[in-house]
Amino acid sequence: MNHLLIGISAALGACVAALLVLLVLLRRGSSRRAEHRVDEVVRVLERRMEELTGELAGTMARAEAESRRGRFLAEISGSIDLDDVLARTLEAALALERVDAALVRLEPLTGTELVTALGIPAEDAERHAIGGPPGGAPARAVELVYRYRDGAEGRLVHGGLAVPLVDEEAIGWLAIYTLDPAHRFRDSDVAAVEELAARAAPAIENARRFREARRLADLDALTGLHNRRYFHETLAREVARAQRYDRRLALVVCDLDDFKEVNDHIGHLAGDAVLAEAAERVREVVRSADVACRIGGDEFAVIVPEAGVEQAQQLAVRIQRAVASRPVAQAGRLRLSTGIAELQPQDDAVSLFERADEDLYGAKAGKERGGGGNGGPLLERPV
Repeated sequence: MNHLLIGISAALGACVAALLVLLVLLRRGSSRRAEHRVDEVVRVLERRMEELTGELAGTMARAEAESRRGRFLAEISGSIDLDDVLARTLEAALALERVDAALVRLEPLTGTELVTALGIPAEDAERHAIGGPPGGAPARAVELVYRYRDGAEGRLVHGGLAVPLVDEEAIGWLAIYTLDPAHRFRDSDVAAVEELAARAAPAIENARRFREARRLADLDALTGLHNRRYFHETLAREVARAQRYDRRLALVVCDLDDFKEVNDHIGHLAGDAVLAEAAERVREVVRSADVACRIGGDEFAVIVPEAGVEQAQQLAVRIQRAVASRPVAQAGRLRLSTGIAELQPQDDAVSLFERADEDLYGAKAGKERGGGGNGGPLLERPV
């Protein structure tokens, strides 16, 4: 690239020198024929200078893109955060010549596949499927050509090129797309995407394994809910966010009633099965934005973002009904008590949890006194 820049610069310099010589000759000679020839040469030199200037600008743009892609490639292996690694990979792909969008699709490690894209709307990326040829033969690359009906308008993808991401085994695909209907990908494009995929695949897989390990570390092994450590970390983070942006936040804590008697009656092994079933029923009724956790032996908590005590009370009733709606394993029908608290301006994570916990134990004390507390599947406690 440096040699090309030097060559273009030298050619520009030669054109300028030639123009100066012509001007000198024009001053010395005054015949119309000489002037005409000089005019022709000047026009030729002007066109050549415009061409060279355009070539220089294009070369500079390609050099800048190559430099940017090189930085992306160097930075990819320095991160263990999956979102960051994927973002840098897509940015590096987008820096390739004539590329308007890029996409990464990862085979599912657990659960569903992961699709992320840059330059393509999220809903389009989710619908896009990339796979190898029929028969399972390994393909070096897959080239895609999109045809549209006459009159189709908007920013339309006309071509794509996908190469496999391989780290010991195939983990997914890296694809690039162009909006230019006349562009066709060349062998050099395949080589460039392959180079990027080879650099990115190990970093992506390391980051993906790290995320999965972190996810498993955040889960309670028995119930599959988030564990106590994750609960306290998330509650602190959500409290700080709600206080900073003046948003509502509620907390629901739950405790199975008389669970010690259940363990004494059916044994701890069967009691574990009861806890797992109760946790599954809790998971069924919480919103996707809620964070359900097991924070003790038979105690659960649900962090409820963007909600006040009214919504928390409704959730508590749904949990009570779900747990008590039908028998749980060998324990029969269970009941649970709930405690609720809404974030106040003076609260931190500790005080919010303490107020919800106090409300829970107040409800359990009410039951012991025969008042029913806030337990029972059909309770509608006034707010």
